Amino acid sequence: MKFAILLFNYFPHGGLQRGCLAIAHSLRDRGHAVSLFTGSWQGPRPDGIAVHILGRRGLTNHGRARAFARDALRALGTSRFDAVVGFNRMPGLDIYNAGDSCFVAQAQERHMALYRLTPRYRHFAAFERAVFAPEATTEIILQVEAQKEVYQRHYGTPAERFHLVPPGISRDRRRPPNADSIRRTVRAELGLADEDRLLLMVGSSFKTKGHDRAIHALAALPPPVARRARLLAIGANSARPFDALARRLGVADRVQVLAARDDVTRFFLAADLLLHPSRAESAGSVILEAMISGLPVLCTGICGFAEHVRRAEAGQVLPEPFRQDRMNAAVLDMLTSPLAPVWAANGVAYGESTDLYSGREAAAATIERLAEKIRR
Repeated sequence: MKFAILLFNYFPHGGLQRGCLAIAHSLRDRGHAVSLFTGSWQGPRPDGIAVHILGRRGLTNHGRARAFARDALRALGTSRFDAVVGFNRMPGLDIYNAGDSCFVAQAQERHMALYRLTPRYRHFAAFERAVFAPEATTEIILQVEAQKEVYQRHYGTPAERFHLVPPGISRDRRRPPNADSIRRTVRAELGLADEDRLLLMVGSSFKTKGHDRAIHALAALPPPVARRARLLAIGANSARPFDALARRLGVADRVQVLAARDDVTRFFLAADLLLHPSRAESAGSVILEAMISGLPVLCTGICGFAEHVRRAEAGQVLPEPFRQDRMNAAVLDMLTSPLAPVWAANGVAYGESTDLYSGREAAAATIERLAEKIRR
């Protein structure tokens, strides 16, 4: 079969982007012809997958999204595909792989009613409705059951259009036999002593992932703990606003930012606690990656994969709505708790007993099945 995959932009270290490319690879490996249409591409091109770069036009995010959708549908008109698979919400999709939280739900929770009159809200709400409205025909693949409930509450989407698949975490994130040796090496590279405590954040959008919340929590630690605590953030976003915040709070010398990279497992092994106080997170692959490497997790309840932290008892989940004082207390508790080895062991055991890995192959199989249905 022939599949068209639509993705606004591709860059190597985004969770949505990595998932998209992995599913494209799975479809290719199953013998299908795959064409990927995107507004921009960073990094090497994949073998055996046709990449079509449509360019980016527009002065705003919603303007660029509208232009991309229009250009993509025009480009699709020149070829016949068995199914059009989108990784961003837009009209014209046969199948949508749900990698984002419900836009309308977030807008209602975060913004005043006047926000719903803005061009940005009207655009993204209309694109979301084109996928989830009861009268739409788009089939929806998701990894988090709770997402289904949110979309149904806001749109009344029929249950039969949702298709749940497992997470698709790479198996190379699991804790290796030489984990202790790697931990010593990386901590030496970072200049950390044995008694130092390393807080880790991984994600390419520092504002969304709550980097400022982590800096506030670091600054709130009592002096005996604060002296031995450092925060390391790894991601592709500009850290300038957060550098200013760290200086204002007097912790700039204990905050470090590294560019996005592929070897994050080394840092999972070197760290003592993963912080993921995200403001929006439909899933949160980094949560599972940290757990299966043996790194305790503190995340917000809004994260889709927070449910795995609870099931595994591999850390703590902050309740919603978010409160900074709760996070401050949780960070102090987790850095000083005797339960840290238990949380670590629970995460590793959960990764050995739970299917956290087959999601991308399952998504490809689901796309195949749905495409057959569409053809019939």
